[in-house]
Amino acid sequence: MSFRIQPTPPARPNRCQLFGPGSNTRLFEKMAASEADVINLDLEDSVAPDDKETARRNVIEAINDIDWGRKHLSVRINGLDTPWWYRDVVDILEHAGERLDQIMIPKVGCAADVYAVDALVTAVERAAGREKPISLEVIIESAAGIAHVEEIAAASPRLQAMSLGAADFAASMGMQTTGIGGTQENYYMLREGERYWCDPWHWVQAAIVAACRTHGVLPVDGPFGDFSDDEGYIAQAKRSATLGMVGKWAIHPRQIALANQVFTPSEEAVREAREILAAMEEAKRTGAGATVYKGRLVDIASIRQAEVIVRQAELIAG
Repeated sequence: MSFRIQPTPPARPNRCQLFGPGSNTRLFEKMAASEADVINLDLEDSVAPDDKETARRNVIEAINDIDWGRKHLSVRINGLDTPWWYRDVVDILEHAGERLDQIMIPKVGCAADVYAVDALVTAVERAAGREKPISLEVIIESAAGIAHVEEIAAASPRLQAMSLGAADFAASMGMQTTGIGGTQENYYMLREGERYWCDPWHWVQAAIVAACRTHGVLPVDGPFGDFSDDEGYIAQAKRSATLGMVGKWAIHPRQIALANQVFTPSEEAVREAREILAAMEEAKRTGAGATVYKGRLVDIASIRQAEVIVRQAELIAG
């Protein structure tokens, strides 16, 4: 372990982030009543240019008037290359109440992008006398974003989460696909004439997880475009969870239960983790640094692995 200890990420459930366009007010009450841990009210890609200002007003009204319960409430602003983003930040922080938790910044390409939003948020908070600090989440959606992913993860103490935006990322990288997440038909290997499909998102997810874990940020998998394909969504989510991501976006209500299912440790996994911790406690009591559990070696590293599962289960239960 390095002398410089990795910071602890925020202690909150983030299994499912449910998105809804700010231009569709009929969805807001349903989103508030859903089982998603995080609600993202969107002002960016799902809102047409002519509807931007109306969507912003809708979102401000919804933050103030709707009971969002214990959900982590976030607004995705427009990109920094647009004329709308600064007004998104200013109007929302000046006119929406303290219930708002987070601002999501799309298409972040470098640490300076985060700095710009952080500076504006700080100025408006002070001017408006807001008491609760706003957290930030960023989306990695470009070649520049993944090239600078570690400096982005370290860019602001406000930063709590980082997501992968697969569609814009694919476009930025020049990938020959129109799919959003999941396996891609032409990304396969051959062995003895049989095709085996690989995961084209694996390397970028691993890079995001490493940067996030280094700097105490929650790594989150982004959208899965085919919301009629439950099995494909679950497969993608399981790969993400195995790599260390804590949750996944839902772009349709049917995906909420799938995300919660995958990113909630099973009773069997929690029981086994607790048994490993108990076995190691007994080993320490007898002066041993390792022991055997169900025919396999467990040691200090096993404790850390088991603690991840137990902490996640306790966090969700709490």
